[in-house]
Amino acid sequence: MNRGKKWRAVAEKVNRLKAYEPEEAVQLLKEVSYSKFDGTVDASIKLGYKSFQNVRGVVRLPHGTGKQIRVLVFCKEDKAQEARDAGAEFVGGLELVEKIQKENWTDFDACVSTPDMMKDVGRLGPVLGRKGLMPKPRAGTVTNDVGRAVRDVKSGQIEYRPDKTGVVHLGIGKISFDVTQLQDNIKAVYQTIMRDRPADAKGEYLKSFYVSPTMGPGIKLNHRSMA
Repeated sequence: MNRGKKWRAVAEKVNRLKAYEPEEAVQLLKEVSYSKFDGTVDASIKLGYKSFQNVRGVVRLPHGTGKQIRVLVFCKEDKAQEARDAGAEFVGGLELVEKIQKENWTDFDACVSTPDMMKDVGRLGPVLGRKGLMPKPRAGTVTNDVGRAVRDVKSGQIEYRPDKTGVVHLGIGKISFDVTQLQDNIKAVYQTIMRDRPADAKGEYLKSFYVSPTMGPGIKLNHRSMA
């Protein structure tokens, strides 16, 4: 892959054979980010497990993602005000289901639903499922406690699942976050993934953990030091 001059210049600062301690990695991350905007810090975690489709969970980032999360709540009128008070941008019932179904509208970042709406929301699988937006009980986004669910999503709760090659990709903060905030978020991701390790996983479950800025090279972490 051909890289630009800026990328090559900052990449020289990264020792590709080294696994950096988290604090050192975060400081270097800030040095090698060359975007003019506040870039996202991306984590790429390679897992060693036979059944990737069975690996998924929820990470709660202590300092959030740094992104404004627009939440849609499917509920009946008795829960609507609770959802709005918690900060949901879009609240409704069948009218929202029909809007998404007819218009393929997905101008939001997360969905919450009360259980009694899931019969209708389930019809949206082809639209929401493709974008990872379908509410799920395991993620805490199918619940009658819609206020709490909205606040959790907005404060930094994100779902994770590996791709077909066994790599989990997550946006875990912004370059503008301070070193401690990014370290805390990285540690939360590591600890959650290890806590969710399937009981039948053998050998080395987490094989590698890289962080990178939106524009800049990846940096390998010594993830074992976070155990």
